[in-house]
Amino acid sequence: MRTGIHPNSRPVVFRDRAAGFRMLTRSTLDAQDTVEWEDGVTYPVVDVDVSSASHPFYTGTSRIVDTAGRVERFERRYGRTAAARP
Repeated sequence: MRTGIHPNSRPVVFRDRAAGFRMLTRSTLDAQDTVEWEDGVTYPVVDVDVSSASHPFYTGTSRIVDTAGRVERFERRYGRTAAARP
């Protein structure tokens, strides 16, 4: 690799405020705020809106879509197709 063209990678804390979840990993993002980690070292912190701790897919709190009701409403509104009729 050529020198001087790649961004610097350093330890950064990503924080999901909605779930209270924090993760220490390496990143090239610049952050203004800092936070003290469990090991006593201060790291830059990046706040995120959604993480695996708060996303409905990973937490199992996703909504169930009423597809049967939608199909019935469509059929009432537009009727069945000619191919589907006996």
